[in-house]
Order: sequence, then C-alpha cells, then structure tokens
Amino acid sequence: MALWRRLLGSRISMVQTPYAPAVANVHAALQRIGARDAQVRAWLHVDDTGALAAARALDAGEPGPLHGICVGVKDVIAVAGMPLTHNSPLFSGFVPAEDAPCVATLRAAGAVILGKTDTTEFAAAGRNAASANPHDFARTPGGSSAGSAAAVADGHVPLALATQTGGSTIRPASFCGIHGFKPSWGLISREGVKTYANSLDTVGWYARDLDLIDRVCEIYGFAPGAHVEGRTLRIGVFRTPWWDEMTPDGQAAFDGIAAAMTGAGIDVVEIATLPEFEHLNDDHRAILFREGAAAFLSLARARPDLLHPDFHLRVDALATYPDARLREAHDRAAAARVGFERAIAGLDAVLAPSAPGIAPLGRSPGEPRFNQPWTLLHAPVVNLPLAKGEGGMPIGVSLVAPRYDDRRLIGVAREVEARLTFIAK
Repeated sequence: MALWRRLLGSRISMVQTPYAPAVANVHAALQRIGARDAQVRAWLHVDDTGALAAARALDAGEPGPLHGICVGVKDVIAVAGMPLTHNSPLFSGFVPAEDAPCVATLRAAGAVILGKTDTTEFAAAGRNAASANPHDFARTPGGSSAGSAAAVADGHVPLALATQTGGSTIRPASFCGIHGFKPSWGLISREGVKTYANSLDTVGWYARDLDLIDRVCEIYGFAPGAHVEGRTLRIGVFRTPWWDEMTPDGQAAFDGIAAAMTGAGIDVVEIATLPEFEHLNDDHRAILFREGAAAFLSLARARPDLLHPDFHLRVDALATYPDARLREAHDRAAAARVGFERAIAGLDAVLAPSAPGIAPLGRSPGEPRFNQPWTLLHAPVVNLPLAKGEGGMPIGVSLVAPRYDDRRLIGVAREVEARLTFIAK
C-alpha cells in the first residue's frame, strides 16, 4: 500500500550552488556520471573537455545567477559543438553550430552545459531511450525526457532541460521522484528544438528544488508571481475522468496527499468535472497526429527507409483525422482553456495525478493520459515528488494553474511543500 511521505531523505542531492566554483561543480558531476552512468545511461554525450574549459572561464569572471550550475540538455535541443541525434539513425553525425536560444540563455546566466541526455526518438515515438530509473534499473524513468529526468534524479546534474508535447516532462518527474516544470505554452523559444506538434510543444526542465525551478523562470524572463506565503491556500482536487485507471498505490498516494493538505490547514475543494475535459485526450491526439504529419513529412519522403514506422503513421494521419476533425479539436481546446480558467477562479491551483502510479518495468515512456489535457490547455504544471508506492518507488502529483501564472504556481507549490514537510516532521 502506498504511504504518503516526503522523499527528501531518499533523493540524491548535489552540492552545486550558485557562486560555488564552476570547475569544482563540473568535476563533481563528471565523478558522479563516471560512477553511475554505466547503469543509469542518462547521457548520449558528455563534453568533459568543453565543460571544464567553460567552467574555468566562468570562474575567472563575474558570477551570473546560475554560476557554475551544470546542465544536461535533452537531445532534441541544439547545443553548439555537440551531437544532435534525436535518438534517430537519420541524424548520426550531425553537430549544430549554434545553441538553441533556450540553451544560450542558460549559458549567458553562467550555467555550464555538460552534455546531451537520452530521449525517445524525436521526443515523439519510435525508439525508446536506453535510460534506467535510478530508483530501480529495471524500470523506466519515463519518456520522452528520460535521460534528463534520470540525470537529475541520480544526482549527475542539478538542472536539465526537457520538452513536453504530451506528458514528457511531468510524467518522468513523477516516476523519478524529482521536481519537474512544464511552463505555459509559448513562453520559451522553441527555435533549435525539434518540432513535433507546433501548438503543443513546450520546453520544460527538471531541478533539484523549487527555488532553482523559479530562478530559471526568472532567467527566461517570466513575470514575477504574487506572494502566497502565510495565507490560507485554496487547492482544487481533480481526480480526472480516468481515476479508475490509476493503480491502487497511485490512488492511495494521491488521496494521502490531499488529506495531508487538509491537515496542513490548506482549504481543499473537490472538483467533480471541468469543461470539455473528457474530450481533451481525443482532441490532443487529433492535433498531435496532424501536426506531427507536417513535422515528419520531409523525412518520410526523403529518407523513408530509416524513419521508424511510428512516424509514417503520423504522416498518414490525414485519412484518420481530416480537416474537419482538426478544426473541431482546435475549437474545443480553445473553449476549454477559457472554461478551465473560469471554473477554477478563486483557487490557487489544481491538484491532479501526474501518472497512474509508479514507473512501469521496461523502457516505455509510460501512460500520458493524465498529462495531455493540461498540455492542450497550455497550462503551467509542476510535479511535486511527495509520495512513494510499491517498493518505495516515487509517485508525484501535479499542481496546475491558469496560463501565464507560472511563477505564482511555483510559489504555491513551494508553500504546499513547506506546510506538508512541517506536518510530516
């Protein structure tokens, strides 16, 4: 039976702080990777020489807000001078000349880009990442941001970039027992990031704690959030229409966290339904496949022999999802965004499952049903690693807020964690 409790005692922490010597941080990261990555397999490429050179240059200058913080980058995001494979044979040997803007912004803040992390092919389908869950090597860390989640969970780096088109940031965070953040759609440039579904793709990240999550938001130029410390919080509890598909320990963990919130003085409000929510997974799939058809059409035409059959299915999606269906999906999603925000007016956030339960055996990405609706709603989501299930494996929960309320959501998440940690002592 799953028992609600904090994971602070079991998660591996890294001693990397802003203004610590960057060279020392790089050496610590390389040592950890050397000791563990033969089993974890989080990395496709580690640039030890380049990272040490960058760290020496940083230590010789004025420190930035992320001085010396080592970063892993999901291998669908361009990093200058490092391979960009997308975990696909189609891109073997490809090395970009420039950083994607989301990477360049972190570099400018003093971060050290350590290397590229493993991913599901094109962050979409096809080949699974080889990465293992650090809590149980037989289990998946989740996909598609498998390597990034595993690298943070196993203490290789304190920060890693991810992406989400369905549930590829939040679900691995739940499986690996770490903080994961998917911001509001469109707030971070996706230039230099492989396109899958243009109206869904979002750059996100994993971090050792919510303070670092928030600091990265600030570096990316997100507006400050309103303060919530010390006042009564109102959290909506939404079990979703797929509650019966949760595992028993997933249900017990979620209910335990909701009960703990009540015990911590948080005003918990049950939400039975949300506008159009039961349609959103079907609408997400229609948009995903049709926009995915556009993203992979050129590869299907030019290099069909090396393109995984999963992507040929997306290119052939016109017959399954005609224009009228695509229009319906987009219209219903637009209405649902407004309806969701009206329905939760007066709440600080919505609590929802991040995944059905613990990470499954194998290397599959995992079930995205609990994440896709929030992605389609363009809402910011943060995973909180607050519970354990069978075998001590992590189970996270999502806090969700209206669009563009990103840093306020992180403030709410920080306050929730602080209050639950207090009552757990």
